[in-house]
Amino acid sequence: MIDLFTPYTLKNLELKNRIVLPPMCQYSVTAKDGIANEWHHTHYVSRAVGGTGLIIIEMTDVEPDGRISDYDLGLWSDEQIPPLARIVSDCHTYGAKVGIQIAHAGRKAEDAPQPVSSSPIPFNEQSKTPRELTTEEVKGMVEKFRLAARRAVQAGFDTIELHGAHGYLIHQFTSPYTNKRSDEYGQDRTLFGREVIAAVKDEMPEGMPLIMRISAREYVEGGYGIEYSLEFSKAFKEAGVDIFHISAGGEGPIAAAGRPGTHAAYQVPLAKAIKEGLNVPVIAVGRLDTPELANAVVGNEEAELVAVGRGMLKNPYWALTAAEALRKEVPVPAQYERGFAISK
Repeated sequence: MIDLFTPYTLKNLELKNRIVLPPMCQYSVTAKDGIANEWHHTHYVSRAVGGTGLIIIEMTDVEPDGRISDYDLGLWSDEQIPPLARIVSDCHTYGAKVGIQIAHAGRKAEDAPQPVSSSPIPFNEQSKTPRELTTEEVKGMVEKFRLAARRAVQAGFDTIELHGAHGYLIHQFTSPYTNKRSDEYGQDRTLFGREVIAAVKDEMPEGMPLIMRISAREYVEGGYGIEYSLEFSKAFKEAGVDIFHISAGGEGPIAAAGRPGTHAAYQVPLAKAIKEGLNVPVIAVGRLDTPELANAVVGNEEAELVAVGRGMLKNPYWALTAAEALRKEVPVPAQYERGFAISK
């Protein structure tokens, strides 16, 4: 029987447990020019000290106007590499592996003077109307993802995650709700995502797995469901994705009839459907903050890995306290051994 603390290996990525810190933007007002600072260092390294198996750095964007806000991280410049490399190295000291989520906010770039998207459809009534990218600009955007991936590899990351969820640019191209184009990127809505995957894979070492986060269901009227997400995920898997991070929503104002669930594990059925439908490993996420629940998701083989977001915002030592609750013996930093009854 596997559980939350069973090691997991995917290609050359070897994790000491099944616990993931998902990417969560810090919107750090002290961040400048997309460069990680001491807040980011403390935030991520403390979760490594706390026993997390895989830490995924927050949404990190491929160009300045691709950020949700001007307080977000970027990988469009070599200047941004050293602080990220320091975070990776120091997390490795405590046995954690580290990934980074590469993205572009598209029409949800709140501070961009002129957001861009697949089609000129604003996110809501308060949002700016985005400019539709030309076909050549879309191809140029693929190259920006490539260069960001190259810098991620140079920084020493163990894996890369592409953000294809939550209504950001890759999702905007994938979804019929936001992609009304007539060119090749509208005729095949998976084309942009597949080209980004291919470009990023070209920059990644042979044994490094590629993660892709998707919204497996949309919460707008007429939005897609699991049947369509199985379809486009199959295309992305064939293009080179090794593991999917299953979330939902984020594509537009939520209609009353499509409001997402608020109960624990409400997105796990989506993760299980992708896992079983495509025979592919998945990361489950969404209100899985209780150790017993997170453990059950892994033990019941509904997902290979479990991402704990809010729980780890509140408690950087969530993994150690989960081990204590589940009566698992795991390594504890010597300085903290007196606080835990679980140390090997």
